[in-house]
Order: sequence, then C-alpha cells, then structure tokens
Amino acid sequence: MHILVINSGSSSIKFSIFDAGRDEPRSLFEGEVSGIGGGQPEFVFRDAAGQDLTGGRGQVRAATGIEAIGLVAEAVSGPALPKVNAVGYRVVHPGPRLNRHVRIDDQVMKDLEEAIEFAPLHDPAAIAVIREMMATFPEVGHFACFDTVFHETMPEVATTYPIPVEYREQGVRRYGFHGLSCESIVCQLRAEKKIEFPQRMVIAHLGSGCSVTAVVDGRSVDTTMGLTPTGGVVMGTRPGDLDPGLVLYLLRQMEGDKATELEKMLNHDAGIVALSEMPNEMKAVRAAAARGDAKAKLAVQVFTRSVKKAVGAFAALMGGLDALVFAGGIGEHDGRSRAEIASGLEFLGISVNSASNDEAGNALRRLSASDSGTEVFVVPAKEDWMVAVHVSRLARAPNS
Repeated sequence: MHILVINSGSSSIKFSIFDAGRDEPRSLFEGEVSGIGGGQPEFVFRDAAGQDLTGGRGQVRAATGIEAIGLVAEAVSGPALPKVNAVGYRVVHPGPRLNRHVRIDDQVMKDLEEAIEFAPLHDPAAIAVIREMMATFPEVGHFACFDTVFHETMPEVATTYPIPVEYREQGVRRYGFHGLSCESIVCQLRAEKKIEFPQRMVIAHLGSGCSVTAVVDGRSVDTTMGLTPTGGVVMGTRPGDLDPGLVLYLLRQMEGDKATELEKMLNHDAGIVALSEMPNEMKAVRAAAARGDAKAKLAVQVFTRSVKKAVGAFAALMGGLDALVFAGGIGEHDGRSRAEIASGLEFLGISVNSASNDEAGNALRRLSASDSGTEVFVVPAKEDWMVAVHVSRLARAPNS
C-alpha cells in the first residue's frame, strides 16, 4: 500500500508518499509547495535519497491553495511513481464532534465545516485541499488525522475552562495540539531498545508554533495549548497565554472589524516577532541578540522563560520528571535554546552534556550528562509518518 500524506498550512503544503507494507510505513518521496499566495512560490520534490524530482521547476505558480494542491496531485501522479492507494491529511482541529482519526465521508466533511469556528485560520485551507484531492483521487480512501486525538486522554480537570456551562456545552474546552508530533515521539522512544521508556515525560515541541505536554506512561495528561493553538507558551508569531483583561483592552483600542483585527494580531503579529521586531526566524533573532540587539535579546529570554515555566509546572503536576524531550524546528536544531531552557532546572535532576547538545543531527539522541538524574533527549517530530501509521491501520480495518 502506498499512502500519500498531505500536511497543509495557510501558506504551504507539505506532502509525502509512504510505502506501508507489513512493517511500519517507510518514506519514499517528500516535497513541499511554499509561499502560497506570495510573490515567488517554491516547489520542492525529492526521493528518499535526496534526488531532485522537480524537473527544474523550483519556481511555480501557486496563487491559491487549490493551485498548490494541483501541483502536488500532478507530481505524485507521475509515471515513474507508485500508484497512490490512500490519502491521509493532518487536520489541526476536529471540533467537538470528532475525537478519533477517521475515514472521510459526507458526515465527517459536515463536522469539519462546523469546526471552522474553532480554527478559522487552519481548517478552511485543509477542507479545501481535502475536497480537491477527493475529486482528483475518487477511487481511493481518504482519511483525516487530527492533532488533538493524542490529548483525548487528558482528564476532565485538565480540559475544562471555568466559564458558563452554555459555552462548555458548545464544545469550548482545552483540546491541545501537536498531538501527532507527541505520539510519534512516544512511539520512537518505545521502539528504542537502548532506552528505558520514561514514565513521566515532558515534551517541548518548539518551532514556529510551540507547545509543552505532560505525558505519563505514554499518555497525555496536560498540555499548554487549549481551545486553539494560540495559547500556551510564547511562539514565533503567537503570544501564548494572555490575561483575558488584556484581550478586552486590545479590543477597546481597535477600530473597524475588531474581532478580525485582533485575531490577525494574536496569530501573526505577536510573540517573538512582536518583541524582536524581526521576521519569524529564531536563528536570525539569536544572531541579532548576540550583536547586542536589546529587543532580540528580550524576545529570546521571554520565549525560553515561558517554556521553562511550563516544564517546571508539569514536573510538579506529575510529582517528578524522568525525561525532558525536545522536538520541532527549534527543539531539534537550536542548542542554545535547549541549554537556556534546561539551565536552572537542576533541581529536577536535569544536567545537559554540552558537547552532545552542540552536536547537529536529525535522529533521536541523548543530551543528558552521565550524572543527570533526568534524561534529556532530542527526538524528531514525525507527524507525517504518524499520519501514515494511522491511515495504514484505518485502511486495513474490516469496516473501512
């Protein structure tokens, strides 16, 4: 079975083709259309060995998500590629009606349409892509995999907002996100025979979007993101948790369509970009901080402090900590951020080996010092692989 995985965002679409035989899915091809709607969209497509398959078409036309997914459909339908047998989609928010990964049918599409009010910046693009691909590949099964499902194990005390019941009955609760990343990390640690699986673990998924998750025996018990991916720790363009009174203050200061303006600010113009007044690129912000830029330095400090606070809070919640795991673009590749977050957490038994922390790599690796009482790991987030795992199981289910 060959599974096409689609991971769509507001301005990019990542895609992969997996061979899902009897063993776990294996990536054969991967690509991305980036800069959708911008002046110079780019197209990348390569095989597992890194060979370029774009045919020299690095620059493409992709003014809309529909144009972009058309490029993907064309690329994966090439004569030299295996026939697609199933398509899986990473969908950020399922809304209140869907609490598991599912085969997509008319009712699922209706539920996703109703979920748009919970994720107006994420779900519409995903729904448009799903409709287009279902029309392009009508003969195969299509499956939705949600970023929230891993967090369905959180207890009610962790998911409930202290607001009037009429809103809670509408599905307003803490859902949590980056669940496919967290689940992939749990799977990788369980499969690593040289590592004793940590009973109490904190996963810090740090990238443009950031979340911290508390995991006990491989199950999510709490996480920093809530109803939407806007809350929690400080992120690239999102502020994380805010005083509700501040949100009301901001609304009073705005003119015109206040809700739309506030939503744009909180999702695109806040967080590290607001503090540093620089583009959303941690490497550049750190370089500016090293040159003495006070705004960039403050942005880095606010970010690392917020993550450190979340790690400490979840360690207290679980009654201790057996492992701290870093994932995501920053978590996997920014040793300075990892070191600054770990600094001051010695009371949790955390001690990082500086040489190991400075090493680059794209595989699971241990960063903790030999005398560290708590393990520290870098584990790559394999969201697309996790989608392929679920699609493989769903497609083979008797009633699929």
